[in-house]
Amino acid sequence: MKTERSTRLTWWTVVVFAVAMAWVESAVVFYIRTMVDRIEPHQPEPLPLIGALGPVELARELATLIMHFAIGVLAGRTWRARIGYMAVSFGVWDIFYYVFLKLMCGWPNSLLDWDILFLLPLPWWGPVLSPMLIALLMIVWGTLASQFEACARPPLSEWRAWGLNFLGIVLALYVFMADALRVADQGVDIVRNVLPGQFNWPLFCIALLLMAAPVVQLGRRAVERTNPLSVE
Repeated sequence: MKTERSTRLTWWTVVVFAVAMAWVESAVVFYIRTMVDRIEPHQPEPLPLIGALGPVELARELATLIMHFAIGVLAGRTWRARIGYMAVSFGVWDIFYYVFLKLMCGWPNSLLDWDILFLLPLPWWGPVLSPMLIALLMIVWGTLASQFEACARPPLSEWRAWGLNFLGIVLALYVFMADALRVADQGVDIVRNVLPGQFNWPLFCIALLLMAAPVVQLGRRAVERTNPLSVE
């Protein structure tokens, strides 16, 4: 059985892995954007095709998700802890990805710069700040889930919080893909070249609050566990 010290060491190991992985990710993206002359993605023809670069990039994104899942499985003792470590890894990686890109090429200029966040099933567009806020939620929840396993309850007892979380995810995905969805029936070329005009911050903030439901629930239980005098 893991001790508190070994659990903390595992958490830091996952964080170090994610930071190192973020450097690799930033370097690869820097190389690709330099090749296609798109250091700043929000400009005409944001996704130019060069040979087989498109399919390779899609496969790389999938491989990245597999790597986060793998580190979570290796680090955690239970499935809740494994998913928690995966969330920590993804969140730390996402934040440091932008930190390292800034160091490498000077972009993003601000947290409100537009970025292409993901390509599947349609391009996701959003200000840099938006995925970083989600990443912070993932780090907090992942930390609580992996470091305070004793606070956990059977998954079915948490269905309300996770239902709100799922609704928040759907709303966030809509916000990220709204412009691509608007032209989805006009062909691949149009979808690839669409540029977002305005980010729906009010709807995104609602989505963020909904996604935070499991964080609030687990955080409250962690406080109750460390403070026996607290009440429901």
